[in-house]
Amino acid sequence: MHAPDGFIDVPVSAAAGVLAAGAIAVSLRGARRELDDTARPGAGAGAERTAPLAGLVAAFIFAVQMLNFPVAAGTSGHLLGGALAAILVGPYTGVLCVSVVLLLQSVLFADGGLTALGVNITTMALTTTVVAYALFRGLVKVLPRSRRSVTAASFVAALVSVPASAVVFTLLYAVGGTTDVSIGKVATAMVGVHVLIGLGEAAITALTVGAVIAVRPDLVHGARGLRQKLKLRVNGELVDAPETAEPVPAPARSPRRVWIAGLVTSLVLAGFVSFYASANPDGLEKVAADHGIDKQAEEHAVADSPLADYGVKDVDDARLSGGLAGVIGVGVTVVAGTGVFWAVRRRRTADEQAGATSPAGTSV
Repeated sequence: MHAPDGFIDVPVSAAAGVLAAGAIAVSLRGARRELDDTARPGAGAGAERTAPLAGLVAAFIFAVQMLNFPVAAGTSGHLLGGALAAILVGPYTGVLCVSVVLLLQSVLFADGGLTALGVNITTMALTTTVVAYALFRGLVKVLPRSRRSVTAASFVAALVSVPASAVVFTLLYAVGGTTDVSIGKVATAMVGVHVLIGLGEAAITALTVGAVIAVRPDLVHGARGLRQKLKLRVNGELVDAPETAEPVPAPARSPRRVWIAGLVTSLVLAGFVSFYASANPDGLEKVAADHGIDKQAEEHAVADSPLADYGVKDVDDARLSGGLAGVIGVGVTVVAGTGVFWAVRRRRTADEQAGATSPAGTSV
């Protein structure tokens, strides 16, 4: 759903940019709390490992977004990632994860217009994350507190977030569209195709969240507070152990293995599996072509980038070119994302230290 330059006029694009900038500013403050997991039971020595994990989530989203999957005749879709990021690392950090991906895609790969960056952040990062996480939290409150419930809630939240993103784009286009088309037809087409794309988004999100919960539920933001019941073998039968009055913190464990496994998976997906992705246009591209929205589309400002269109310039072999571009993208995203989240977390630590040493924070 990467909108290029020219789809939406300058005033509305600028307004969306202001909204996106405000959302990022708010998310920077919120992410400081989410990235500080020292208050989480069992965090211990692993308390400063959340920034690399958030950077990994951004890189994984970049990789999976390269895997367009067919959803209807002549149409494909790809992961938006807001729901996945929000559930894994928190809604504020999730907005930043997807925003980092969108920025790098626009600047390095000419995917999504530069003047449309605010529109894309609003629709793909802000809308999906807010809608998905609000629905997810509502569902986990009414469902039994179990790992299956978290996975099921992530499926529903991701499913709904994609057509919600399509609705927001349609509203922006209704106000600032650059071509005279029937908004009713555009809305019907956008929501219809993105419901189908949402099914793919939901499956990817649920599978990923379920896989992480299976091995390290303590690393899933949306599963915090979730405790697996202990089993005792009595007379050859497994029975539930009596619950203690206070939860016993689990020993701190390094997430290094999860990080390495996630990075390797991202590199394989972007560097190899992406070659087999669907070549059909995605939902927005298809609707734009069918309804004339793309008449005013402008050439990307960095269309001659060495990595434009997810290929390495001057590398003739298509498989090698796309694979190299994917690997470079994953590497740049994990480094940039980790750097951003380290800076955010260090800022919180510095603020806490300053507060502790100030006269107001001095105990008597």
